[in-house]
Parts: sequence; C-alpha cells; structure tokens
Amino acid sequence: MNLLENESVRRVEKFIRLFDQNQKVIVLNSSARTASDAASSLGCEVGAIIKSLLFKTDDTFSLCLIAGDKRVSLNKLKRIINKKDVSMASADEVKKITGFTIGGVSPVGHINNLTSIIDSSLERFENLYAAAGHPNCVFKINFSNLKKITNGSIKNIAE
Repeated sequence: MNLLENESVRRVEKFIRLFDQNQKVIVLNSSARTASDAASSLGCEVGAIIKSLLFKTDDTFSLCLIAGDKRVSLNKLKRIINKKDVSMASADEVKKITGFTIGGVSPVGHINNLTSIIDSSLERFENLYAAAGHPNCVFKINFSNLKKITNGSIKNIAE
C-alpha cells in the first residue's frame, strides 16, 4: 500500500494542506520512528525533529512538542499545567486520544482536540520536521507556522 493512502497520513495531509496548500507529506525510504532515525533519514540535526509526546493528568491530556535532542521536564510541565500528577500516556492511550500509533504521532490531525505546548528550544531551527501519521512520513514546517497550525503555547519545558 502507498503510505500516502494510509488513513492517519491522509488525516495529517488534509490538515496541513488546509493550513497551507503548498504543504505536503514527505515519504521517507527509511524509518523516522525515533528522532535520531528521522534526522538520519532527512540529513538534519536531531534537534530539528519535533517529538510529539502525550502526557496525562487525572482528567486531561496535553501534547508536548519538543526538539529531538531534548527531554520534557515533568517538573516544568506540572507547573505549567498546574497539576501535581503528570505522566506519559501509554501506547494505548496515545492511539485512543490522538488516533496515531507511537512513532507516527503528528502535532496535528488528532481525532480529539488537544492542548499543545511547544518547547521554546525548537525556535533555534529554520526548518523543523514532524511525524505525519506513520513512522516513514514527515512534514516540514517552520517554528512560526508550527505555533499557528497547532495553536500551541510556547513554553520552556525542556530539562
């Protein structure tokens, strides 16, 4: 099957093309399941890869978008969302809430509305790459448009 026909990839492509008709999904010959894999496949710095990580509290989920060379600080995230208990969502929760499997979680095109928090360290790159619904699919975007397309808030959430 052509990866561009995958339901999750089509959902992302529709979303990004509504934002900018020139946007497109890039199909890679090798996996972009991890930030390191994606950077190798694209020939870019690991930090230019956007990791889309889902965190949960008692009653809500938040999507954190962070550079591939950084980790989310749970303490900073707890202060930002004003919750005491925050943890990574399980693989099943990620699939249920976003509609994507781990390794292909996009910053956009989720099946549920999510609050997005964008780490400020991503701003250091001219071009960023994000998963597009499948481990072999990405899309390219700049920091300003990432903020616009996700309606995310910019915060320092890196360790």
